[in-house]
Amino acid sequence: MDLRALTELNEKRRAIQPLLSPTDPTDALVSYYALWHDPRRTQLTVHYDARRKADGFLAACQTGADLFRPLVVLRAPDQAVAVELLSTALTPLRPYLILVPVALAPAVRETMELTRTTWARLYCLDPSRFEPVINVLVQRVASTEGTLRFQIESQGQIMAMAGTNWHSPRFAEVFVYVHPGGRERGWGKSVVSACTAALLEEGLQPLYMAEEGNEASVRIAEGLGYTDTGWREFIAEGRTRG
Repeated sequence: MDLRALTELNEKRRAIQPLLSPTDPTDALVSYYALWHDPRRTQLTVHYDARRKADGFLAACQTGADLFRPLVVLRAPDQAVAVELLSTALTPLRPYLILVPVALAPAVRETMELTRTTWARLYCLDPSRFEPVINVLVQRVASTEGTLRFQIESQGQIMAMAGTNWHSPRFAEVFVYVHPGGRERGWGKSVVSACTAALLEEGLQPLYMAEEGNEASVRIAEGLGYTDTGWREFIAEGRTRG
């Protein structure tokens, strides 16, 4: 990434900072990808109002989870601005994974050919309610990205794993995976507990997203002291229209 491109990106990031709260967990995910994600893998498009003040933006980011399908986050004051950003910032016919506030879902449906949609609840840990689960089977392992990983193995198979999808200076989002053979044993809760405790030690605020209908995920979150913020994120997979 050359100096000119980096300078331009940093100017855009400064322009959108007033649109985001550094302490609000409902802004944490979009803030990470728009403000903190690797600049070499971040394309930021800003929308300006009639007074030339930023009033919306779209960030398309390449992530380690899927190098060929960028992750897109968006903020806009209304559907019209959201449609404009989606239509101008994204490459026609390219696949994307999009996360936007539920209120902006109609704009995504208008501009994308979608193959899967769902929504997720955002949970934020209440440290006063957190009671760590001690399980000697949980192992901390190194990850290639340098992020947190905790897992339980059985006969060479990973049966449960938790870690962080991303972390900013204040927040971190926890993920969990449980192998079908490892369910109903409390292993998912054990690895999430270990990851949560490690984040608290680092001074970060743990967040957790549970997709619609995933009651097992909800039970893990609520059982460890995560509380529902009331925020709902619309998640869509598909490609832009030609």
